[in-house]
Amino acid sequence: MTQNTIQFDLVSPAEKLVSEPVAMAVIPGTEGELGVGAGHASFVVALKPGVVKLYKEQSAEPRRIFIAGGFADITGESCTVLAEEAVNVNDLNAPALEKEISKLTADLNAAVEEMDKIRLQRKLTLAQARLEALAGK
Repeated sequence: MTQNTIQFDLVSPAEKLVSEPVAMAVIPGTEGELGVGAGHASFVVALKPGVVKLYKEQSAEPRRIFIAGGFADITGESCTVLAEEAVNVNDLNAPALEKEISKLTADLNAAVEEMDKIRLQRKLTLAQARLEALAGK
């Protein structure tokens, strides 16, 4: 790790997906995107579903990873993301996501119980966020 990089770790319940030095990480905070680099102020931030962008060099194309929310622990030397779920954006499948969104929408419209509606709405929101991540939004 050089003076201009931070150690970035991304951990989900299933696996440790990333552990590498990066020049900058952009993470989806609940209040908006947050750029994290060397010397950043220390704090913990809640994350919303979205894309984590990892830049090996400031001007390079970022590695893009979809997360389903979680928390980030940030210091001047490191950024650790604890994600509910994480998947490389390149591994997402648009036709499968569109089919899932269609099914979830139908299920949500047919749901009667409030708890079922809440559960289905959360799944629908995540599926839509995955599709947006794939589209680069």
